[in-house]
Amino acid sequence: MMFRARSPWVYFINTGSCNGCDIEVLAIQSPRYSAERYGVLRVGSPRHADVLVVTGPVTKRMEDRLTMIYEQIPNPKAVVAVGSCPTSNGIFDGGYSLTGPLDTVIPVDVYVMGCPPRPLNIVSGILKAAKMLDSRRKGKGGRRTARFDEAMSKETTVDLKFQSSDNVPGAEE
Repeated sequence: MMFRARSPWVYFINTGSCNGCDIEVLAIQSPRYSAERYGVLRVGSPRHADVLVVTGPVTKRMEDRLTMIYEQIPNPKAVVAVGSCPTSNGIFDGGYSLTGPLDTVIPVDVYVMGCPPRPLNIVSGILKAAKMLDSRRKGKGGRRTARFDEAMSKETTVDLKFQSSDNVPGAEE
């Protein structure tokens, strides 16, 4: 499976969180934040994904399932840890049912901090992971074209500004 540099396909998994981060992850798919405008597409199977987005601390029950899902994602792949719980177990630290932070189970490429993080920070983390995947693909001698190299050499700055309908000129009319 070839990686789509401008359109990362993402698989989300909750490994035992309080669902605060999951609500924010769902918000990035809404029209208000619209991650699809950056090419981020949510998929229902890890076999179709490029990026694995994980929320919550890793529980003992989820450890085997998480490694199985990670192994199902084709290479090159990236992991984005969303929230404080995958990084340090967050408010669940010291719990008897926890295995540990996410990076003790699978390698993590991008951390998005916060409890819960803002939706635009999650989108930014996914886009950073996509850019990392593109550089990995090039390093492994993947199929390169002049047009693709030209497109990726341009510095892509993503304007992650939220514009509310409250401050849109002419919206009050």
